[in-house]
Amino acid sequence: MYIRCNNLLVGYNGAPVTGKLSFEIKEGDYLCVVGMNGAGKSTLMKTLLSLQEPIGGEISLGEGLKRFEIGYLPQQSDHQKDFPATVWEVVLSGTIGMHRGFFYKKDQKDLAMAKLQELGIAHLKGKSYRSLSGGQQQRVLLARALCATQKILLLDEPVTGLDPRAMQQLYRILDELHQKGITVIMITHDLNAISHATHVLHLDARKPFFGTQDAYYQSKQWKLFQEWEQGEASAC
Repeated sequence: MYIRCNNLLVGYNGAPVTGKLSFEIKEGDYLCVVGMNGAGKSTLMKTLLSLQEPIGGEISLGEGLKRFEIGYLPQQSDHQKDFPATVWEVVLSGTIGMHRGFFYKKDQKDLAMAKLQELGIAHLKGKSYRSLSGGQQQRVLLARALCATQKILLLDEPVTGLDPRAMQQLYRILDELHQKGITVIMITHDLNAISHATHVLHLDARKPFFGTQDAYYQSKQWKLFQEWEQGEASAC
């Protein structure tokens, strides 16, 4: 067990935005976190990362997992997409937790280069981050997150804004990382993402769901989520 949540309540200023959540994330899991807008998906992610305190309940870590060993790929704002740095600088910054000091050491540089090569973007090393396509930027941020972990990745809406080809490429990369032993936790509004998951956490203030992919496909929450997503798509 990597992460166990028991009767967890998340929210702001003492006001919960979810019902009580009890679930476990084990080594080798691929968890999709879904729910309607305002259900508390990003709030849960921030709480798991200790960026904010839970309102109630408990979060415990197992298998020797430490907070700094969790790789995080956040949702990007337009301002962040225009970040004035090279690809190398962005990826290398993911190694900061390895050492303290003003200068990067050889093992940090070797790790950053290995992740660039693993994701097939070493040729972009000297490019400006803001000159890249959306799919390339996501690969760079994923390489940065992988510099921080060999255990667990948290991704917040990673396919938002990507074209269909870039979206499928990212899913393929995540599948490959999962097959290599990386545990994946992904917040998503994309129905197709669930086909890649082993487990699903559906956030709902009244009746949240946690279980296997197969069980979710048989649940009322899945039907509601499909209807909501179809309504969102038709409104665009």
